Formats: sequence, structure tokens, C-alpha cells
Amino acid sequence: MTLTGSNSPASWTKGGLPARISQENSQENFHDFSASVSQISSVPTWTLDDARELYGLDRWSKGYFGMNDQGEVTVTLRDISDGREHQLSLMEVIKGLEERGWAMPVNLRFRDLLDRRIEHLNEAFRNAIASAKFTGSYRGVYPIKVNQQQQVVEEISAFGRNFNYGLECGSKPELLAALAYQHNPNALIICNGYKDTEFIDLALRATKMGLRVILVLEMPSELPAIIDRARALEIRPELGIRFRLSTKSEGHWAESGGDRSVFGLNTAQVIDVIDRLKTDDYLDCLRLFHFHQGSQLPNIRSIREAATEATRVYVSLVKEGAKMGLLDLGGGLAIDYDGSSSSNPSSANYSLDEYAADLVETVQETCDQAGVPHPDIVTESGRAVVAYYSVLAFNILDVTSFHVPEAPEPPAADAHPMLQNIAEVVSRVSPKTISECFNDALFYRDKIRTLFTLGTINLRERALGEKTYWHIISLISRDIAEADYVPDELAQIDENLTDFYYANLSVFQSLPDAWAIQQLFPILPLHRHAEEPTRPAILADITCDCDGKLDRFIDRENGVRNHLPLHPFDPNDNQPYYLGAFLTGAYQETLGDLHNLLGDPNVVSVAIDNGKLTFTNEVEGDTVADVLSYVEYNPKDLENRFRRFAEDAVKAGRITPAQRKEAMTAFRETLNGYTYYED
Repeated sequence: MTLTGSNSPASWTKGGLPARISQENSQENFHDFSASVSQISSVPTWTLDDARELYGLDRWSKGYFGMNDQGEVTVTLRDISDGREHQLSLMEVIKGLEERGWAMPVNLRFRDLLDRRIEHLNEAFRNAIASAKFTGSYRGVYPIKVNQQQQVVEEISAFGRNFNYGLECGSKPELLAALAYQHNPNALIICNGYKDTEFIDLALRATKMGLRVILVLEMPSELPAIIDRARALEIRPELGIRFRLSTKSEGHWAESGGDRSVFGLNTAQVIDVIDRLKTDDYLDCLRLFHFHQGSQLPNIRSIREAATEATRVYVSLVKEGAKMGLLDLGGGLAIDYDGSSSSNPSSANYSLDEYAADLVETVQETCDQAGVPHPDIVTESGRAVVAYYSVLAFNILDVTSFHVPEAPEPPAADAHPMLQNIAEVVSRVSPKTISECFNDALFYRDKIRTLFTLGTINLRERALGEKTYWHIISLISRDIAEADYVPDELAQIDENLTDFYYANLSVFQSLPDAWAIQQLFPILPLHRHAEEPTRPAILADITCDCDGKLDRFIDRENGVRNHLPLHPFDPNDNQPYYLGAFLTGAYQETLGDLHNLLGDPNVVSVAIDNGKLTFTNEVEGDTVADVLSYVEYNPKDLENRFRRFAEDAVKAGRITPAQRKEAMTAFRETLNGYTYYED
């Protein structure tokens, strides 16, 4: 059954704790959960602090996002003109977009948050280096693969110039992007990945033009090709070695490190490379040692262990006579998605300052013991730089609720006995009879379904029986908190009452990691936080796929819960309900696919300029024609085929010429329209 905007009979309140319902509220007088709770003086009034705690806003937002007195989620941005900070309501942003004709969903990009993350990362290393009296410097690079969007690469290259912040690329397209935007001769362009002659030549020519491009060896066979092309072009290259650490990683990407990693050279191969460089008189070209432990490393201990091993190898290369000078400690700097500050895969048990201090200390101690000068430390932090930059805003379209707070109409006097029996159960529900009533309701519901299959009762009678069943389950859920003992079979009863909120988005397109690796993202309403969210919900997308849903959410006490507390929603009252998925700037825009041919959503960059909300870099999402062309359809051919079909319908007398015109107009408008739901 589909019911919208219903109030909750749920057995939980804020924080997921059971709601204590007074026994004086009998079934007959029970109208809705919220009214019952309001009668209990022991339950405190809902506050904005309760909302912040429930959604963990202060734990994962790092101060970039907050909540105003109206219960709206905000973002803090610096004014482009004078650098002053402003707290901007995301609802104000959405209102401005809708006034300009933009439809949900929309990726909101905050350029200022990119800049501040680069600032914070460089400040952390600068402070750690100064405190430790480390003689090397910090040379950060951004791995383009984490988010290849043009706006990201352009902004990082421009703002990063203040810190000589470079780029890392792992393919020819990424190298082209790097060479087009990164023209700072003091910043690094690190070339990882497998390289053909075209890749090598382009990198070497960029070196000749004054850029600092480092070709990192991923496999031994690349070295002869690089030397051959360097000789042919008469260019001395800067080289690096990627090493396959024995130290294992943790988290979702644990296999990125260790002996069985598919990337990098092993110890024997490193020695072979050193010997070849000596033989060919290219040892002075070896400048960088690199390893990559993985992405989203939650435990600082494993990071330190890997850095120790890597620095030992770096020291050995220096003692082999290599010039070196750059120690690339790779990526892995984690984001605390769930706000738990733990070693959970979606968290991090360390701060940015601790990360920088530990790496500097580890490298310093190892180099000092070996009597080797301190290198410049390079990190390839992508996720930590871009995750906060993007927020996916989307609206709720409809709700399916199984909660039936009010008793259905009683069956007719001559109704089938099974309908009479299940209706009688309603009057017996109490905290002391919940197990008995649950079993009876389940038995009678199944019997009613069997009777329908046999043709004994009709569809309307079956609907009445099932509606009565869900009313009983709602009453049982209410009374569980008062029961002295709750059987195991009833422990998950609230899960059966969880609503489906239909969200105008595609999980596969905009949150692929939530589906593929069960990555947790902070998701919460963008408004209405002054009122208590009383409905437990699963978010279903519009892809018509059973996996197109979000049913794992952040929970402070248990780590993960299977529902998200949301506010009641009724699509018939014309009041939109907006949610946001946060920390989506890393990988999600890049990895998204075309499931159900739902393309990229609209994108708008948001800034504050002279104290006013400003929209820049507005990018329309994919049209239907766009996504069809991605999967090898020709939009013009589709239109021609449909036109011939329509003309045949005119010839056959099924439609008139005027109706053909209307059909063709509808076809073209749809072809050029947004792939997501448009009202």
C-alpha cells in the first residue's frame, strides 16, 4: 500500500532510542506517534542541537558545513572580494537555482572549499616541518583520477600555485589536462601509470619546455623505452621508481599495498633498474621514490609502518649513488565520513595535523639514522582535497509507508471468518500480548493471501486484511518499549515499518561507491531541522533497480544503521523536501555510470562575491540525446526512425497529420530534455 506523509508509530526517537509510550494511550485513542510523544513530559523538546547530533553534522563537517537558527544546513564560504567568511544556507542556494530554471538533482560545487583544503594540507606540513626542524620541504600533488572535472583541475592549478602544488596523472588524457593547466615550473607533474612512446615523448618535451615532469617507472620494461626516447630527443629526464611495499594496508583498498599489489617494482626489479641506470649513465636522473599504499587509509599506525619501510628503501637508493631528493609517500589520507574518528573503513583515527607530523617524524628519524639528507616529502592526497568540495542536492518525489496508525474500517458482518479474526486481533494488542498478537496477525494474513489465490476472497478483501495486518504491526511497534521481554522474532519489527522515500537521483551515477563498496556518505535533510524527524526511511532512487537504493547510513553508536530518520513528506501539499549527500567530491563524479541511461546531473559552482550569492560555471546535466550517444545511438537516426513510424501511422489512419506533428514535437523535446525527473 502507498501512504504518504503519515506520522510515525516508530519505537525510536532521536538517537535511535526506544520511545516510551504511556499505557494510558489505548489503541482506540492512538492517532499518531508524534501526538503521543508530546504528552510525555519526560521526553525533551526537539532542538537544533538534537538534529546536529542525530546527523553527526559537527563530527564530519570540519566546520565547513553547519546549521542556522531556521534549521537549514549551511556552508561557510569566504567572500571572493575581501576574504570574509559568510554562512550561506543551502536552501537559499536551491531557491536561487530554481528561480533560474535549474532542476534537481544538482551537484553543488564550492570552489572555496577546494582552496581551503589545499591551504590546510600545506599548513599542516609546514607546521610539522618547522616544529621538527626538518630540512626538506613539502611538495603536494593532486591525483587527477580522483576527480578529473575541468573545474577541479583548473582551480587546483590556479590556487595551488601559491604552494607550488602539482598534479599527478596516470594516463595520456590526464597528462594532456595537466600540461594544459599546470605551467608552474616549481610544481611537480608526476606521471604514473603505464606509458607508451606517445606518452613518454609528450612528457619529455614538456620537460624541455621548462616544466618539472617526472616519469615514474611502473614496470621494468618502461625504462629502455624512456632511455631510447630521451636519447633521441636529447633530453635528460627526471625519473622515479614506484615500489611494491611489503607493508599491508587497511580499509576498502587494502590490496593496493603488499607483496601482491599489481602496481610497482619489487626489490629485485629495483636493483635491476639501478644497475641499468648506472650502465647507461642515467643514475643522476633518478630523483623520486614512490609507493602507493591505498586510498582512504583509516589507521595511522599502518601509514607510519609503510612510511618507515619506504624511507628505508629511499635511503638505500641514495647510498647506491642516486641523486634522489623526492620521497613520494603516495595517497591514502582519509576522510572521516562517519565522524567516528576511528579505524572504521569510512573514518580516520587521526587528524590532518597528526598525519603530517607522523610522516615528517618517520622520514626524519630514518634519514638521520642513515646519515642521509632529508628529502622533500611528496604526498598525492586526492580524496582529502576534493571530498568536501561537492554536495549532491536532490528532492524527494514520493513515499511508500507500511505504517498504518489508524484502524481500518471493520469487515462487513458477512465477511470471511479470517477477515473477522484478524480484525479481532487489533483489540488485543498490548505490551503483554505483543508476541501472541504478532503470531496471530501473521497467521491470519497468510491465510487471507491463500484464500485470495484460491479465488475465495476478492482483491478488495485482501487489501483490507493486509491493511489490518500493518495496523497491528504498527501497534506492536509502539508497545515493544513497554514489554518486559521482546522475543528475537520481534527485535527487527521496526525494520518492517521502514518507509521508502523515492529520491530524484541515480545511486549508480552520483554515488557509485555507496553501491559498489558500501561506502558511507553523510546524508541528511537540508531543512526542517527545527522539527523532529519521525519516519525511518530507506532512500530508493529512480533507476528501477533493486540495488538502486541507500539502506546503510551513519550511526554514531553502532557505526551503521539500516534507515535514515526523515521528516514526514506528503507530495500532495506542494512543499518540496530536499536532502543532501555530502563529501561526494572524490571519485563519485568520475566513477558514475549510465544505469537506466540517467546521465550527469546539473552542476553549479557556488561562491560569495561582495557579500552576495553568486553562481558560476553552470553546467547543464546530460540530455537524453547525450546519454544515448554515449551508448552508440545516433539521436538524428532515432528521430528519423520515429518520424517514419509516425508517418506510417498517418497512412494507416491511426493518427492525423496534426497528431503526428505533436508526437514529433514531444519526441524532440524529450530527446533534448533532462534525464532525471522533471515536474
